[in-house]
Amino acid sequence: MHTEEEIIFDHKTIQQIGHYVYALLDENRSPFYIGKGQGTRVFDHVNCGLDDSVDSAKYEKINELKQSGIGVEHIIIRHGLTEKEAFEVEAALIDLERFRDKKLTNIQSGHRSLENGLMTANEINNKYNADPLLELKHPVVIININKTYKRGSGAKGIYEATRGNWVIAESRTKTVEYALSEYRGLIVEVFKIQAWSEVHQKKKDGKTQIRRCFTAIVAEDSVRKLYINKSIKDAKKRGQSNPIRYTLA
Repeated sequence: MHTEEEIIFDHKTIQQIGHYVYALLDENRSPFYIGKGQGTRVFDHVNCGLDDSVDSAKYEKINELKQSGIGVEHIIIRHGLTEKEAFEVEAALIDLERFRDKKLTNIQSGHRSLENGLMTANEINNKYNADPLLELKHPVVIININKTYKRGSGAKGIYEATRGNWVIAESRTKTVEYALSEYRGLIVEVFKIQAWSEVHQKKKDGKTQIRRCFTAIVAEDSVRKLYINKSIKDAKKRGQSNPIRYTLA
């Protein structure tokens, strides 16, 4: 049985440790949440976990561990950090755990994860050597897959992350011929769309929303080479949240 949840930092410790990065551990002593903070932040989650009304995977796990009698173990991974250093350490650990397919309950990715987070050597090389995409020569839809692509899932994963389900007008489906998969500002694949289908999803308010997905094949080489590994990061507006675009502007 873990006993660390009975410990709390005293005033003297708080004055010395500064900013820190911590993990909450499950019954197998594996991290299920990684965070940063100062003071007694590392212990606050367990207190919030007593509130059954909180709908969160993190709090569900905390309650599960408490009710089983195991409790939550806390570890401090690095301390004596500046706030900026804590951001970077936290982000690196979240990236690594997710790359290893560990089931973290963190909702958000680490600080600047998309810009400077975990990448393969090829991705790093492409990021800093990619030519900008200056022109769209075909009717295309550009789909950002930052949130839908699971790292390490390869070509099939890119396809599944790109094909849907998306909120897209039926009129658009009749005009676009290709789908460009955008990941971290790079075009990582080009698909020739074959057919669209409707997916009816219920929203929280009970209403039905029509989304669409497509079936496709990898585009022919003559088209693919125009777009693959090209950068569109400069064309993307800061703060843009819609994953669907049809132009570079």
